Amino acid sequence: LKLSGVFEVHCFCSYTVWAAATPVGGGRRLERGQSWWFWAPPGTKMARIWGRTNCNFDGAGRGWCQTGDCGGVLECKGWGKPPNTLAEYALNQFSNLDFWDISVIDGFNIPMSFGPTNPGPGKCHPIQCVANINGECPGSLRVPGGCNNPCTTFGGQQYCCTQGPCGPTD
Repeated sequence: LKLSGVFEVHCFCSYTVWAAATPVGGGRRLERGQSWWFWAPPGTKMARIWGRTNCNFDGAGRGWCQTGDCGGVLECKGWGKPPNTLAEYALNQFSNLDFWDISVIDGFNIPMSFGPTNPGPGKCHPIQCVANINGECPGSLRVPGGCNNPCTTFGGQQYCCTQGPCGPTD
C-alpha cells in the first residue's frame, strides 16, 4: 500500500469526536460530517490517529477528555490514554511500502474505518471496526465511555506482555 501522506479524518459519528494524531497532526473537534486534513512526511513511523470523547477544552486548548486524553491538551504531542481505538500507520518503510492497521491494543472507545481514498493498482481497501463493541466489553474492563485493555486495568506481565513470550489469558 502507498499512502500519499495526506490524511483526512472524517466524523461519521452522531456525537462530537475530538480527533487526535501523533507524531504529526495535533487535534481537532469534529461534529458529524466535518473533516480534518493533515500531512505526514515520508518516513513517518509509529504514528497514530484516534478519536477522543466527552472532551472539554478552554480557549487556550487546555482541558480533558473522558477517553483518549493526551495530557489535557487539544493539540496532542503524545499518545492518548486508554481506552482509545487506534488507526496506526508507518510511511515509506520496508521496500518503500506504507503499513497501516486498526488496533484495540489500547482498548476501544469509538467505531473506526481507515484506508486509502484512491486504492490504486494494489487494490487495497479500507479496514474497519465499525460496530460499537462497548456493549460486549467484560464488566471488569468497562470504564465510562469505553472498554479498557487488560494491561491498563490489571497490569503485570501476564496482561502487558512486555518481557518476552506470554501465554493466553482470560
